[in-house]
Amino acid sequence: MTGPSLANLWGRKAGELSSFDRYSDALKSSGIIWDDRALDGWLTNPQRMVPDNDMLFEGIKDGGARADLLAFLKDATKPGAPQQMAQQGGMKGMGGMGGMMGGGPDPNLKKLEPGIQVKAISYCRDTYRVTTADGKTRAFWERNLRFKTDSSKDGPEKGAPAIMPAGMMGDRASVIFAAPEEITKMIEPRC
Repeated sequence: MTGPSLANLWGRKAGELSSFDRYSDALKSSGIIWDDRALDGWLTNPQRMVPDNDMLFEGIKDGGARADLLAFLKDATKPGAPQQMAQQGGMKGMGGMGGMMGGGPDPNLKKLEPGIQVKAISYCRDTYRVTTADGKTRAFWERNLRFKTDSSKDGPEKGAPAIMPAGMMGDRASVIFAAPEEITKMIEPRC
């Protein structure tokens, strides 16, 4: 799962669902109990509500859209709610955002900012943890982290892979290596 289950969300303490291993320390220690007010704040601006959380989602500024989303979530996540999201084709009003994003030209990965230079990758069960040169570690569900190579003139230096965002929700990324043999050398199994 990309994120934790939202089933029975109202009244649950943030960061404590045992079936999800990728909560940020900031969210786990926030003390938030999810209710209408807390969720509205989270959906408005997750970083303002819980600084240093791992949610890349920037928020929904439109109060009406947030109210509609909260009403939908409250109904869809209550105990015994049918799982109809896929059959309904997702939420209305999202503008068909489920497709691929075009990103323009590939960036030059020769000189990397600390926030995108990968220093370590560990793997435990279904989760990869990627640590960058700025000391930050992000957790990814195994299906949301891609390993790629780029041996072109703009690809990363040997031994200095880059992590680049991918997807529209901010929960996917690609780690780009200079050569295939670097991939398995970099990943450390560790729980």
